[in-house]
Amino acid sequence: MDEQARRELETKRAEVVAQMDQLSAPVQDQGSISFGKRVGDGTAMAVDRLTAVSAHDNLQDLLAGIDTALAALEDGSYGRCRVCGESIPEGRLEARPWATTCVRHG
Repeated sequence: MDEQARRELETKRAEVVAQMDQLSAPVQDQGSISFGKRVGDGTAMAVDRLTAVSAHDNLQDLLAGIDTALAALEDGSYGRCRVCGESIPEGRLEARPWATTCVRHG
């Protein structure tokens, strides 16, 4: 189980890092953004940038969770809730291999 979990976590980590890199890539059109009375291209560009920042933050949180789970594999605590110490149900770990808490504390 630990080796399978490690592979899944490392694969997911690589995916998250790639997504973060893509979001961090420079935007092709770096022109000025102008705002008028109507929603226009400038407003759409600003919304797209804000959405990208939010997505990057969410991915950063996921990456931290994956790194925590990988550390738990290293120290032998993987599969145990970091709050109460109880076993995390197998179904939860299958769905979210980076889970470090049980459902009650998640």
